[in-house]
Amino acid sequence: MAIPRPGKPVRGSQTGAPVMALFDLLGRRWAMGIIWNLSKGPATFRGLQGACESISPSILNSRLKDLKEAGLVERSLEGYVLTPMGEELFALLKPLGDWSIRWAKLVSNDADINWDEYVEKRRSRS
Repeated sequence: MAIPRPGKPVRGSQTGAPVMALFDLLGRRWAMGIIWNLSKGPATFRGLQGACESISPSILNSRLKDLKEAGLVERSLEGYVLTPMGEELFALLKPLGDWSIRWAKLVSNDADINWDEYVEKRRSRS
């Protein structure tokens, strides 16, 4: 399956507005998880598979192909890495991740989740 292209119909936009094409790409299963994990540095296929927990090898392979075609990920001697465009995209997504924690605190009904502890655990794994 080809990646969503600006100027062509995509999910949510018949005109293919660039932001909607990007949302269509990032909305594919595991696309953002792969970008998020590669923001920590290069990773092999197996390393990414472990970091993405329940991702199947076929979905990981498919998503890596999509993200490479989109110019966000490339293969290096150390494994898969974000391209400069991929790094720029992650820099834009990072504040969204921070905002999502504040939002989770507001809407979560689960008193067992300590969101501050969750953030610290995520940081310590990086």
